[in-house]
Amino acid sequence: MTSTERDLRAEAEAWLADDPDPATREELRAVLDNGNGGAELADRFAGPLRFGTAGLRGPLRAGPNGMNLAVVRAAAAGLVRWLADNGVEGPLVVGYDARHGSHAFAVETARVATGAGREALLLPRPLPTPVLAFAVRRRGAAAGVMVTASHNPPQDNGYKVYLGDGSQIVPPADVEIEQAIRAVGPLAEVPLGPPGQVLTEEIVQAYVDAAIGVVDAAVPRDLLVAYTPMHGVGRDVFVTTLEAAGYPAPFVVAAQAEPDADFPTVAFPNPEEPGATDLLLTLARESGADIAIANDPDADRCAVAVPDGGGWRLLRGDEVGVLLADHLMRRGTEGRYATTIVSSSLLSRMCAERGLPYGETLTGFKWIVRAGDDLVYGYEEALGYCVAPSIVRDKDGITAALLVCELAAGLKAELKTLTDRLDELAERYGVHATDQLSVRVDDLADIARAMDTIRRRPPTALLDEPVTSIEDRLPESDVLILRAGTTRVVVRPSGTEPKLKAYLEVVEPVVGGDIRKARETAAASLVALRTETAAALGLR
Repeated sequence: MTSTERDLRAEAEAWLADDPDPATREELRAVLDNGNGGAELADRFAGPLRFGTAGLRGPLRAGPNGMNLAVVRAAAAGLVRWLADNGVEGPLVVGYDARHGSHAFAVETARVATGAGREALLLPRPLPTPVLAFAVRRRGAAAGVMVTASHNPPQDNGYKVYLGDGSQIVPPADVEIEQAIRAVGPLAEVPLGPPGQVLTEEIVQAYVDAAIGVVDAAVPRDLLVAYTPMHGVGRDVFVTTLEAAGYPAPFVVAAQAEPDADFPTVAFPNPEEPGATDLLLTLARESGADIAIANDPDADRCAVAVPDGGGWRLLRGDEVGVLLADHLMRRGTEGRYATTIVSSSLLSRMCAERGLPYGETLTGFKWIVRAGDDLVYGYEEALGYCVAPSIVRDKDGITAALLVCELAAGLKAELKTLTDRLDELAERYGVHATDQLSVRVDDLADIARAMDTIRRRPPTALLDEPVTSIEDRLPESDVLILRAGTTRVVVRPSGTEPKLKAYLEVVEPVVGGDIRKARETAAASLVALRTETAAALGLR
């Protein structure tokens, strides 16, 4: 046995002695007893989980590089210590989804808070992340914690932290909280209190009442919606809100209606993943729905599908993003409209033409909601939309879906569709076509190698146009932006999954009103751009 292996086993034994959960102690003991467990042990102890784009996320397993009761106790202890050191008063609100371990992690967090002398308020049941973000401000909380891994695979869980203003943490708070977590002593010495106060359904009703205010009471409500919560926690809140707003009850995908932590009908519970919405689109076609809507498992994201010829197609996040922005602008909503560096550039053109302030931020809603005090709308291409910052200062798949319904119903009354409105925008601003090259890896080193490859040898041309700008966001963020005329490529590692992502955009003017030709040309250009980008990253 090498000295490194001995050190690793010693670290694992120390973890075992401090782990408060018998199940993960047994799991780790089995790994230690397995003579071939060296690589697995090294992975589990590669380092502690760190706050990424959306908080802590990792596989459910023993060790510091996983989500387990020990990691959660330390995270909660560090958080409440940080709040105390900064003189932040008020309760800690804790929410959770229906994933494996979520309720236990939420209760543990509440017990750590009460053990430190701070009031803890637990949401009444598994609920969408937007309800937690809403509850933080509603209850005047010091902070909020949402136990969720959003759209990650079933073996994952996560831990999102919200500040008292209802927004996710950003530097320097995240670094300071991590430092407080590392300073936590033996877990057996962390005082635990009672599991806090379980809030009543009043908090859910308050969210529903606020969400209804997003839509205009005078707009028609004739709209048939097919819907899936994708085995998550969005169904009850979405259906209640939709009906309370005056819309017909939606058709719901029966096989995905109930929360199920194993997500049995999908490979990945993310509406963006191929095949994830197949059951929804089948239901939409069979039910004669006007539109189809999917929430991800914690209902902070919203996917929209529309009839397309003889079938159905999912709108890209950028398409929904500009549709909602245009809708709010037509309603006279004044203020700042914001998106991220990886989203379409169309929103900036819309704001410039209409004389509205525009904001562009790093990826993640923790940045979007800080685009300015005058923010009225924000979106990111990954199906996230903040349509009412006064209600939820984060992406919210429920209110976004409601606003989509208002737009679709209003257009239906005019014998138009969402596709017709997209055509109107294309004719006005040109076709802004976007796509994504997304590569899932088993070894995170593959991502670093690809980023190094394109940095050392960036392409000199894109789609036969010379590259005129290369913007490297290091060390602020691991992002590289290349521009060639109106073509743009943005490359970055995912902050939530083991993926490398390249965001592609081409702009094709509409000549002589021929939108179809412009779209076909743009689509062909995107295919070529994907190939060029993959080659630049050293991918085959």
